[in-house]
Amino acid sequence: MLLQEKAKTRKQSGTFLIEGHREISLAIKGGYEVETILFLPELISETEAKHLFKNAELIEITKEVYQKLAYRDTTEGILAVAKTKSLQLSDLKLSKNPLILVAEAPEKPGNIGALLRTADAANLDAVIIANPKSDLYNPNIVRSSVGCLFTNQIATGKTDEIITFLNDQKINIYCATLQNSTSYHTQDYTTPTALVVGTEATGLTKEWRNAATQNIIIPMQGEIDSMNVSVAAAILIFEAKRQRGF
Repeated sequence: MLLQEKAKTRKQSGTFLIEGHREISLAIKGGYEVETILFLPELISETEAKHLFKNAELIEITKEVYQKLAYRDTTEGILAVAKTKSLQLSDLKLSKNPLILVAEAPEKPGNIGALLRTADAANLDAVIIANPKSDLYNPNIVRSSVGCLFTNQIATGKTDEIITFLNDQKINIYCATLQNSTSYHTQDYTTPTALVVGTEATGLTKEWRNAATQNIIIPMQGEIDSMNVSVAAAILIFEAKRQRGF
């Protein structure tokens, strides 16, 4: 199915595919509109599908079709076609003292999924992806986030747009980088805060480093000078949460 394979198709149709009862339920709870439920009668009955998802069109599919569409064997025989969201910065609804994660140009779906799972665990106000390299409705991201694509407020934009947005909202910017940085635990994250992480290969661009309220670093004692981006983000996020009393 092209919705699984082609970002262009997802963009043109404004729809994407979700598999699994939990993921579909989280999408509905997160305000996503589900248009169609595809179900495998050997695993879930039409009556049960109607009970679970009352407002969607139901389509029975064969085992052969299901196996072509599903990425996992443990998704209860149910998939959904849902409408995408715009993911605009202007759509974000922030609290008076927001804590936000910004990730610049993450490429690997697994890393993006892990970032979204961490953001959900910490109940962040928002996750912003700068200069995205991947379509966020890529099935690998939907899967690796275990539904957290739908539980977080998410926006995308260009780096300069996001920096302007954060400055306009008077949100302090803390950039995780090696250059001109100070240890992360010395900073105060109890005021409106954006924690910004880059890729492991290239780190953050100069534009972010120059825009930072403070550049920060996680001290390491081993031979390497970087760690997985989702691990680094988790360390920073939960230090901020600790300072905020959570």
